[in-house]
Amino acid sequence: MPSRGALGIAALLLTAACAVTEHQESSSRHVSFDAYRQDTVQLLQQRRSFQGVDHAAEIAWNAPYEWRPTGQPRKGVLLVHGLGDSPWSFHDIGQQLADQGFLVRTVLLPGHGTRPEDMLDVTLEDWRRVVAEQVQALSDDVDQVYLGGFSTGANLVLDYAYAHPDVEGLLLFSPAFMSNSSFDWLAPLISWARPWLLAPDSGRPMQTTVRYMTVPTNGFAQFYRSSRSVRQAMHSAPYDKPVLMVVAENDSVLDSNYLSNVFTTHFTHPSSRLIWYGNERDLFQQDPRVLVRSDYLPELQISQFSHMGVLFSPGNDLYGANGSLRMCWNGQAEAARAECEQGAPVWFSDWGYIEPGKIHARLTFNPYFDWQNQIMAQVLDESANELAQQRPSVRTALD
Repeated sequence: MPSRGALGIAALLLTAACAVTEHQESSSRHVSFDAYRQDTVQLLQQRRSFQGVDHAAEIAWNAPYEWRPTGQPRKGVLLVHGLGDSPWSFHDIGQQLADQGFLVRTVLLPGHGTRPEDMLDVTLEDWRRVVAEQVQALSDDVDQVYLGGFSTGANLVLDYAYAHPDVEGLLLFSPAFMSNSSFDWLAPLISWARPWLLAPDSGRPMQTTVRYMTVPTNGFAQFYRSSRSVRQAMHSAPYDKPVLMVVAENDSVLDSNYLSNVFTTHFTHPSSRLIWYGNERDLFQQDPRVLVRSDYLPELQISQFSHMGVLFSPGNDLYGANGSLRMCWNGQAEAARAECEQGAPVWFSDWGYIEPGKIHARLTFNPYFDWQNQIMAQVLDESANELAQQRPSVRTALD
């Protein structure tokens, strides 16, 4: 057992690692979305480790993207992906939001989209800077700005929203406010000495066409810093703007118990909704804003929902029910993984779920996707109606 002195030193190191820039405002320039996208495409062309022969498709999938609604947009949403992911995370949700009248944009966080080694020296401040710059760019084009994020991206947008009350509401998919690991706090301390928690080797893929499969320790360190910062913000005050939060009970990455509790206690707006894929809980009976759907769907060979699956339509070309990217690296025995990759019939689950007699691939799509979009639209519509009652549109007045 570590001595009290050793624990004290570790605590001091952790404080130093996290406190130096934790509450500093990231400096940001005024960068248009078009210029930002052009620069990012150029970076991808120069730095990306391509995984297939269609380089143009991979660049398109990983580059920042924009969906425009019909007519002049008056509201917009910026969507921020998670650790190791890319703008492809919002391929399906982005179009849904544009159909609802939003100008929708995604970003590519620094260190992502090229090769995992590029995350070895990235910082949380780098990620915050890109978010701040592109929120500003979006606010130049619309009256009302909303933010959305997946996993670590949800941390970034909530942290930003606490500091900027002009953000009108949030979409939080599998928000990574608290991991289910008791040791995530160690990542900032060891990243300099152990750059990779799982050393890159030829037996495990480093990345796919749209995401990293292996992330440097520094990536986890910056994730931890983002989660620590956002927990501090939440516990300083409730968040009173409309929020949609989507959580899978059996998420292998996050502490879903923490997420369910924090929604009912810290997200106070009456129009907010928690979509919970799992089992009913006594806590939910006290909050009609919580909507529950079972994550066990044997008719679809789904054993449980996953961290990433909530984002994608069953018809997604890569991640859908018949998509081209089946994720067989799912915490199974080597023999089961090999059978999965050879096309054997599979069930679907989150990482690490094992059941005798079944092979499990990662669940990468959401059978409730259309229903989830209806709830998302309701939350955003109620927010827009509330804003319309509070103040007239500036652009309408000018027009």
